[in-house]
Amino acid sequence: MTDAPAKFEVLLTEGAEQDLEAIHDYIAEFDCVANANYVLDQLMEVVESLSRFPERGSYPKELVELGIKEYRQTSFKPYRLIYRVTGRQVIIHLIVDGRRDMQSVLARRLLGA
Repeated sequence: MTDAPAKFEVLLTEGAEQDLEAIHDYIAEFDCVANANYVLDQLMEVVESLSRFPERGSYPKELVELGIKEYRQTSFKPYRLIYRVTGRQVIIHLIVDGRRDMQSVLARRLLGA
């Protein structure tokens, strides 16, 4: 019998929580509430899945180009979840539509530029 992988605690920063709310509000306004709820549910499934396998995410290429490899990403297309693993915690810093100008979003939210 195999042991289940150890669980990590997954936390969302205030900014990531605001991202989820903004995504839901946008879809509800310009599409419909049912689709907004569906996207929110799918994003939360991705968030919860990080408690088991946080290392599976790739490094965001925009940060690797700057020599930064402390953040990882996973996605529910077109949304990207940018997070960092610290000890037994997964901290989600950003949930954003990947079609946006990621250089400026990452610089503003993660690098304080």
